[in-house]
Amino acid sequence: MAQTIASPATGATPATLPLKALAPWALFVGVLALVLLYFIGAEQGATSVFSGTNVHEWVHDGRHLLGFPCH
Repeated sequence: MAQTIASPATGATPATLPLKALAPWALFVGVLALVLLYFIGAEQGATSVFSGTNVHEWVHDGRHLLGFPCH
């Protein structure tokens, strides 16, 4: 039984993604990143959203890993 091998397509161009389709997702990811950065880096003290130290304890090791001082 003979096998045929397909040759690679020549002249293939990558698909383009319009900026209008990408912009809402980029904005969402940017806002999410800022919220996460706030909770990891600044959620304690005078700017805290939640009272107590629960959020601080949940992200404590991440704070040190990213270089944020916390104590």
